[in-house]
Amino acid sequence: MFFCRGTHEGDLVLRLQTELWYNFAPMDNEDRYGGYTPRRATRFYVPLLLQAFSQSLTYPLVGAIASRGTYGVDELTAFTQGQIAMFFIGAIGGGLITTGMVFARTVAGMAAFRRLNALMMVALLSVQAACAVGPMGDWIFCHLFNLPRHLADIASRTMLFGVVMQGFFFVRNVPLVALFNARASTEANWATFVRIIAAFLCSIAFPRLGWTGADWALAALTGSVFIELALSWLFARRYMREIPEGEGVPLGRQFAFTMPLSLGSALLAFSPVIIALFVGRSANATDMLGLHYVTLGIANPVSFAALRMQTVAIQFPPEYQGDRRLLGFAVVAGLLLGLVPFALSLPGPGGWYYGTVQNIPPHLLGTALLMSGLYSFIEVIHAIRGRIEGIAAWRNRPNSVMAGQIAYFVTLTAVAAGLLALGAPGWVIAIGAIYAAPVATIAAVYITLALPDSTPRSESSARRAWSIHQSRRHPASAQGHSQT
Repeated sequence: MFFCRGTHEGDLVLRLQTELWYNFAPMDNEDRYGGYTPRRATRFYVPLLLQAFSQSLTYPLVGAIASRGTYGVDELTAFTQGQIAMFFIGAIGGGLITTGMVFARTVAGMAAFRRLNALMMVALLSVQAACAVGPMGDWIFCHLFNLPRHLADIASRTMLFGVVMQGFFFVRNVPLVALFNARASTEANWATFVRIIAAFLCSIAFPRLGWTGADWALAALTGSVFIELALSWLFARRYMREIPEGEGVPLGRQFAFTMPLSLGSALLAFSPVIIALFVGRSANATDMLGLHYVTLGIANPVSFAALRMQTVAIQFPPEYQGDRRLLGFAVVAGLLLGLVPFALSLPGPGGWYYGTVQNIPPHLLGTALLMSGLYSFIEVIHAIRGRIEGIAAWRNRPNSVMAGQIAYFVTLTAVAAGLLALGAPGWVIAIGAIYAAPVATIAAVYITLALPDSTPRSESSARRAWSIHQSRRHPASAQGHSQT
C-alpha cells in the first residue's frame, strides 16, 4: 500500500507520509521566519503538544522505582511531596522562557538573558536547599504535609538533592529559548522524547538491579533530565550561532518583565491545592477528592498542552489591526485536544481507565465519566487563554499576564468557596472553579490590554531575525521589508 500510485488509498498514504515529514523535518528559512499560516502554526505547535504530553509521563515512570523501596507506596508519597515542594520553588522561575522568547533575539539580548537566568537559578536553588533542611524542612514536611518523621526525611532528602535536577532545568532554558525562537520545536521535542526513553529504561533496569527507593528514583529522574539538557544544547548550537548582532534589552528590564510572569506561575502551581482544600470539606470528601485527582490527572496535561498556544502566539503575533486568525486556530486546537478527556467519558474506554486502571468504585464511575466529559470543553478556554497571554507578552505587557493570573487565583478561590457554602457536591466545586478561573483570566488580560500603554510592541523574534537575514543578502530590498 505504501508503494501504490494512482489509487485513492495510495494517494492518501502518500499525502499522510508527506504531511508527517513536513511536520517533523527541520524547517527551512521560509518556514522559520515567515508569517502566520495554519500549516506553519501547526508545524510549530504539534511538537510542543508532544513535548507537553511526554513530559507528564516521566514522573509516573520513575515513581515505579520509588514505590519498590523500603516503605512501598508510602515512600512514593514522600518522594512526590518532595517533588511538589521543589517544583513550587521552580515555578518562581516559570516566566524565564517567555522572557527569553521576547528579548533574547540578539547577541546582546541573549547575553543579558543568560545572566538573568543564572542569577535566578543561584537564588532559587539556594532557597530550595535552605527549605529542605533544618527547621524549615521540618515545618514543610512534618507539619504542612503532615508526614511521619521517617517519610519526612525522605521528602527532605528528595528536595535537597533535587537541587541538581532543578539546576539542569534552569540551564536548559537557554537552549530551549534558542530553539523556540528559531521555531525549531521539533528538535526540542526530540530531546524530551529521548528523556522519556531514558526514564523508561531506568524504570525497568533499576528494580532488576536492586536499585529501588526514592533516592534511586531521583537519580533516574536527574540522569534523564541531564540527557535532555545535553541534547537540547547540541540541537541549539546552530541556532545560537545564527542569533543576529544588535542592541539588547538590559538585564534589569528583563527581570522586571519576568517577575510578574513568574509570580503568576507560582500562584497557578498552588491552585490545585486550593481546590482540594474546598473539595475536602464537602460531603463524602474522600470520594470527591479521589474523583478530583483522578479526572484532573487526565485534564491537566491536556490543559498544559493547550496553554502552549502562548508560545505559538509569540512566534506568530498579529500582523495587522484586528488579526484574529490565530484565535480560530486556537479554538480548533482546543476542540481537538478536548477529544482526549471526551474519549474517556465514553463507557468503554472510560470504564476501563477509571474503573479498572484507577480502581474507581462502581457507584462513582458515572460521576467520573461525567467529569471527564465536562473537562473536554475546558481545553478550548485554555487555548484561547494561551493565545491572549502570548500576545500580551509580545506587546511587552507582563502586568496584563499577571493581572490575568491574579484573576485566576481569586476567581478559583471565590467560586470554590461560594459553591461549598451553597452545599454543592465536591465534583461540582472542582468543575465550577476550574471553568470560571481561566474565563476570568481571559477577561482580565483583554481588559488590561485595552488600557493605554506607552510600551511599544515588540517585533517577533523570528521576524526580526528574518529582517537581518535579508539585509545581509539583499541590503536594498531588506530596507523596504523592515519598514512594513
